[in-house]
Order: sequence, then C-alpha cells, then structure tokens
Amino acid sequence: MFRTSVAKVAARRAYSAPKHLKIGLIPGDGIGKEVIPAGKQVLEALGTKHGLNFDFVNLKAGWEAFQQQGKALPDETVRILKEQCQGALFGAVQSPTTKVAGYSSPIVALRRELGLYANVRPVKSVEKGNDRNVDMIIVRENTEDLYIKTEKTYVDEVTGTKVAEAIKRISEVATRKIAAIALDISLQRLNTRGHATLTVTHKSNVLSQSDGLFREICKDVYEKNKDKYGGIKYNEQIVDSMVYRMFREPECFDIVVAPNLYGDILSDGAAALVGSLGVVPSANVGPEIVIGEPCHGSAPDIAGKGISNPIATIRSTALMLEFLGHSQPAQDIYKAVDSALVEGVVNTPDLGGKATTQQVVDNVLSRF
Repeated sequence: MFRTSVAKVAARRAYSAPKHLKIGLIPGDGIGKEVIPAGKQVLEALGTKHGLNFDFVNLKAGWEAFQQQGKALPDETVRILKEQCQGALFGAVQSPTTKVAGYSSPIVALRRELGLYANVRPVKSVEKGNDRNVDMIIVRENTEDLYIKTEKTYVDEVTGTKVAEAIKRISEVATRKIAAIALDISLQRLNTRGHATLTVTHKSNVLSQSDGLFREICKDVYEKNKDKYGGIKYNEQIVDSMVYRMFREPECFDIVVAPNLYGDILSDGAAALVGSLGVVPSANVGPEIVIGEPCHGSAPDIAGKGISNPIATIRSTALMLEFLGHSQPAQDIYKAVDSALVEGVVNTPDLGGKATTQQVVDNVLSRF
C-alpha cells in the first residue's frame, strides 16, 4: 500500500470528507478513453461498499478537443471542475511533436488554472521475481520551472542563426509549498514505519540561482520546523547522480522532492524499476480539488485494441480518494491491485501477459 496521505491536506479533508462526490472524467486522447472508464468502474464498486455516492461528468481536453473546438483545454472543462467537482480523473493527451499555433499542453494549463501545486507519484514494486526493493514517492512541484512555457526564438545578430530560449522559474512561494507537502508525506511515513528520509533533488552546482533557491528554501522549511520534522532524515542529491543511484540503488530512496522538470523525468524513469508506466499512478493536489492521473501517455500504437494497462489509473483513483479524505476505500484499492500484481495471472502485454483491459479491471473488482 502506498499510504501517501498528507497531514495538512488529507487529514483536514477526512474530518469533513463528503459522502457525495462529483468526479470529472477527462479521458483525453488515445488509451485515455480506455483506462478512465476503469477508474469509474472502481469508484462505482467502492461506492456500494463504503456508502459513497458518485456523480460523474464527462469533460473534454486534449488534441481531439483542440481539433474540434480550437482549444486543448476548453473553458467549459475548467469552469465545471472549479465550480462543481471535488475530484477528477485525467487520462492522457496526444500532443504534436512540432509547434502547432494555438496548441499547448492541457494538463499543464489545468494544473495552473486549478492551483494543483503538487504532483505526487508513488513508485512501488510488488510483483513476484522483483528483487529490487523499490518503494519511493516522488513529489514534483507542479506549477513552475521550465513548464511555465515562456519561450522565444530569434535570430542571433552575430551568427545569423536561430536561437531558442526558455525561462526557468523557481519561486520561494511555490518551493515552500512543495517542501511542506513533501515533508508532511515524509512525516506520514515516519509515523507508520518508524523511519523516513526526504531527498531534495537539484542542480545547484550549475544553476546556482534557480536550483540554488529551491535547495535553500527546502532546507529552510525543514530547519524552521524541526519540532515537527526533526525525526525525518534530510538528504540532498544532485539530479544526475540521483538518476544514476536511483537505477543502481533504488532502495536508498524514500521520499524525493524535485522541481517540475526533474520530477517529471525522475518519476517516468522510476517506472522502469517496477515493470511499466502502466502501473505508476499520480495525483495532482491542490487546495480545492484533486486530479488522479496515470503516468503513461496516449500510446497511439495500441489505442483502440483494448489491451492498455488500467492499473495506473486504478491506483490514481485510490490516490485521489486518499487525498480527498477517504483513506479506507483507497486502501481497499491498493490491496486489491497489489494482490493482483503479486499473483500475476491477469496481466496486459506491457507486463508480459495477454489480458485485455477489462479482464484486468474485472480481476481487481473481484477482490473488493
């Protein structure tokens, strides 16, 4: 089980966790349309068991939405999420590899519009035959860094050739927020396991001002709250050596906090340690709404074949519920998924099996 509740967020919500939840469903493109229904099925099954009522609203975002409406993130999608939904499930989007006028990533925009400042990505090995003890949570700052998408291209006056520049933004405000939630997750692990280590990842040896600020503020949050976080071991790791050690010694890492770009790369890379991006979940956490999001892409090569792995979405559904204060239904999902993976009898092709998406869903549902 991931047990990634955050004291300041999930615990507060647990006291007032509503039994009636409106959940936005945003399939997006490609296999997003196949895996998001899996999350819906799981919620419906758990609702019956735990006395929860879910209303679902289908929303659009992605490349197909851009082609149909001229906007990758329609205003109506944002409005409904802000005004009506406590949670949402986001599938995947197919983004063009070359510049298309008017198009920009809808999930990046959604994180900004809804104040989803933290992306929480647990990576855990449970399957048979895996001798690497992987059990880490990567906490990624979700709103700034290079992802503010402030870029320009111009012609250099001296060489007469094109130059492209992008601004990397690291702010004290955003860094304090991500450091606090990472430390709260570490505290939760300390309380349940008796030990916890937070590793701050940066490249301040080169980027002394931007990554230097990230490093400085994370340490400041820790030091000024020693009465609360003093039991947590505090480490730092340069990002390139972090990648090396993560693949060589994944058991060394517990909770990892990183700026947006590094967190994106580290979490996707870490998925290779546990078999597939198809099993790695995430939650985009904000003060008013939580959006579960599998870490895989739209996978156009297998879209429509019914063989996409729904585990990442199912686990993301659990994360969403946990951050909304419903920890017991979330634990039910974790247990069901873990046992299904350990048995390994119903796996999709990315895990070496031949099962369909729905066969995996049915297997998980049978364990509730």
